[in-house]
Amino acid sequence: MKNVLITGANKGIGFETARQMAQLGFVVHLGSREKARGIDAVRMLKESGIFNVELIEIDVTNIDSIKEARQELETKIVALDVLINNAGIAGEQPQSMSKGTIENLRRVFDTNFFGAVQTTQQFIDLLKKSDEPRIVNVSSGLGSLTAHSRTTDNPNMGMYDAYSCSKTALNAFTVMLAGEFRGTKFKINSIGPGYTETDLNGHSGTQTVEEAARRIVKYATIGVDGPTGGFFKDDVIPW
Repeated sequence: MKNVLITGANKGIGFETARQMAQLGFVVHLGSREKARGIDAVRMLKESGIFNVELIEIDVTNIDSIKEARQELETKIVALDVLINNAGIAGEQPQSMSKGTIENLRRVFDTNFFGAVQTTQQFIDLLKKSDEPRIVNVSSGLGSLTAHSRTTDNPNMGMYDAYSCSKTALNAFTVMLAGEFRGTKFKINSIGPGYTETDLNGHSGTQTVEEAARRIVKYATIGVDGPTGGFFKDDVIPW
């Protein structure tokens, strides 16, 4: 069975992604920053009949936690087939670039960007041992600079600016990393799962976690002819 690590998988889109990946036969290593919440998430999946799931405690903002998670996985598996960098925070609103605090901006970037980078760096050797390694960076349509530059009437302007910037940076990481591994067996992509009803947006999203997770799962399981270094929802999202 193939192995997948999903960060921030104790709730929301990450939790549903864990469910769908497990249903496809993957051994799911459900990443959770808080152990108690992770235990609850694993219990819920097992109560629904899904048993190929294990908790792994990991705080993507803490390099020691990431290293401990890697060391734990190395004792259990030979190779990691899929890494889904899903952990993310919205940050405090509003987030106007002219007035938002640097402290808030740093907190958002620490999870959404630096967290994904350092998690990937720690698990890259395990991924290299897979026959078909896949990395999915869970981004957002708000990370599209093209979309922002075309928008003249954005009701959320100034509300999610720090979050948007962090996802733009995450997309840049995707492009650079995919370029580094171009021509290899790696497939590395950014996915904008869509405006989904989750805690991150106060459950104001217009689509379900099931819809969002399907988009992530699609690129976590793409074949050898699939794309790499792209930004997708249902179709390509402009950078």
